[in-house]
Amino acid sequence: MPEPPFDSFEVLRVYMTTRAALTAADLEYVRRLFAPRRLKKGEVVQQAGEVPRYQVFVARGCLRSYVIDPRGNVHIVSFAPENWWLADTAHFLSGEPTTLFIDAIEASDVLVADQAGHQRMLDDIPALGAAYRVGVQRLAAARDKRIISSLTGSAEERYRDFGTRHPTLLQRVPQRMLASYLGMTPETLSRIRKKLASS
Repeated sequence: MPEPPFDSFEVLRVYMTTRAALTAADLEYVRRLFAPRRLKKGEVVQQAGEVPRYQVFVARGCLRSYVIDPRGNVHIVSFAPENWWLADTAHFLSGEPTTLFIDAIEASDVLVADQAGHQRMLDDIPALGAAYRVGVQRLAAARDKRIISSLTGSAEERYRDFGTRHPTLLQRVPQRMLASYLGMTPETLSRIRKKLASS
């Protein structure tokens, strides 16, 4: 028997209704603002130098955002598995070209909304606007915590913290990408994993 088609919006509906009291009319309004996209592994959603166009909600799969320095080294800024949002919010709001690349590290199903549609959703559905503000505050707090950890924590502490916060990603994210995100070499990450596995 064939598998039923995957409904990305159903994932977004559950995500939103657990965070805000929404009517059927609210949800239908939101549905019209988002477009589903199926991404192949490695498919690029956004390139550095472009003006960011989308807020991306990950319904299934995993995306990453990253920058490439002048020497060609990749520095991963964030991962976005299921039920996560990903966008270069600062440049999305300013309309300036982004420095971030975004691509899929797994085959992924996402929903995308352009800037105008996303802003209309927040303005026209106050409960979602309030939930979004709370989410932005939590994201800012998590980023602050990550910066402090990267400045003060050992490589092993950073790895353990990541595993506590994102246990499912430890096996899904390629080692070189995880090492980049954690600010260490793949060899250091390998040594930490071997040490923890044998302890």
